[in-house]
Amino acid sequence: MHDIDDSVVPGSVYLVDVQEKTTVVHAENDSAIVLSPTPSSDINDPLNWSRGRKLLQIVCVMIYTSAIGIGTTVLYSILQPISNDTGIPLATLNAGTGYMFLFLGWGALINQPLALTFGKRGIYLISVLGNTALCLLTPYIKTEGQWIASKIVQGYLCTPVESLCEVSIADVFFAHERGTYIGIYTLFLFGSNYFAPLIAGFIYDGQGWHWVMYWAAIINFGSLIVLFFFMEETNFVRNTSEATEAVRFSAKPGAEKGDKESTTSSPVPSWDLTGIPKTYSQRLALFGGRYASNKLLFTMTYRPVILLRFPVIFWAGFQYGTCLVWYNVLNATCSLILSEQPYNFRASFVGLTYLGPLIGMFLGTFYSGWVGDRFAVRYARRTRGIREPEHRLWLMVVSLLLCPASLILWGVGASKGISWVGLVFGMGIISCSTGIGSSLSINYALDSYKDMSGEVMMAVILVRNTLSFAIGYGITPWLHMGYQNTFISAGFVGLAITMTFLIVIKWGKSWRIASRKRYWGYVADGTLGH
Repeated sequence: MHDIDDSVVPGSVYLVDVQEKTTVVHAENDSAIVLSPTPSSDINDPLNWSRGRKLLQIVCVMIYTSAIGIGTTVLYSILQPISNDTGIPLATLNAGTGYMFLFLGWGALINQPLALTFGKRGIYLISVLGNTALCLLTPYIKTEGQWIASKIVQGYLCTPVESLCEVSIADVFFAHERGTYIGIYTLFLFGSNYFAPLIAGFIYDGQGWHWVMYWAAIINFGSLIVLFFFMEETNFVRNTSEATEAVRFSAKPGAEKGDKESTTSSPVPSWDLTGIPKTYSQRLALFGGRYASNKLLFTMTYRPVILLRFPVIFWAGFQYGTCLVWYNVLNATCSLILSEQPYNFRASFVGLTYLGPLIGMFLGTFYSGWVGDRFAVRYARRTRGIREPEHRLWLMVVSLLLCPASLILWGVGASKGISWVGLVFGMGIISCSTGIGSSLSINYALDSYKDMSGEVMMAVILVRNTLSFAIGYGITPWLHMGYQNTFISAGFVGLAITMTFLIVIKWGKSWRIASRKRYWGYVADGTLGH
């Protein structure tokens, strides 16, 4: 463990080597991108993996995300048939899904520390196996108590999909490319939630609601097989800090000049790698090592709650949670609106309308991810090579228009009976705005406090899912105002909340400066590499 200079501002990294002060670079468009965090010389360091190996890992994370997303949301469009068949009131079915969302967040206080201590691979596999079992169990549930209990257990088992996937991405990709893959993750997270009701309607029409859950179990079990053979462990304890290294690079006027490394693959250090590569059988170990002490394991179960005192983390969770609220409001009203006059869509046609949100989510995550990475690099060139996490937030300007406009189009359009094409277009814009806000919020939190990414994401998800759980009880009373008034008010609420990014751009760095001594103290406790 190295000595940490607690005067360094967390999140401020030297991203573009405008003065040619370090050899740990990647040539891009005739300017050197500094590799942050700096890879070690260990051949088993995930940052040193080949491009193909990294992409295979991301494919596995996306397979996991899709499987869990389908298994947890496929029943949203068939709750009424479930109620008719089992006699469980619709209110209880909705309450169960609310509890599931709550435990998807708070369950991370147990699952995440275990993953960071003993290994992420084993936790992922146990999670998808548990989700498979619960999908198979659902058709046999007959009482309200069984339903609530099954949703709580499912929420707990599936927590990695909310807070661990982002950390796995940060394990293998550098700061200048991380946003692209966070955007892809956001696409698959929400995209699977939109895809599930699309297929559920057709399965229900052809085979009944039991087979909706059986097919979800089949998808999860197939994913389990793929993940068992191809997903690797990405935990790695490194003895350096991303922000400390990067800022120190920029502060060394006498640093040695070196040649830039130009490559089209994932950049690696210019020195020789050391160590013995893990064999394939070693990579298949369920839990491949020990990455934290028992003391740190215990500390990580409560410290995410303490981290909510950091304004940056709380804001990221609140902004992300607000995006999820609009997603929940859309889900709660889509079937109601499109199955009534003048549309009269049957379940399968309602599912097809989710193609609009799928396209919108793709556009939103591409903009906030791939475009966002390039925007951050370009902005860093203008600020002497230093990238501040707040730079990327300027992309939220687009949401100032998309968020209120889409909500008003959806609500007012439904109340006036406009063409279904207009409503689907509104659904797509809501989804696009959700993708932008979610991806940028996650990236902002990770960029600000990368060295504690595991605990930071736990804190963000606690805020996000608690907000989502609470709003679930307010959607129905809110709709009593009528679609038009409800969504006009929602549009202005969304606009007001989105505008807070301007406050964060102004004061975010001051907040990070104020938190630096406490943050670096936490990092020094041994959380590096997680």
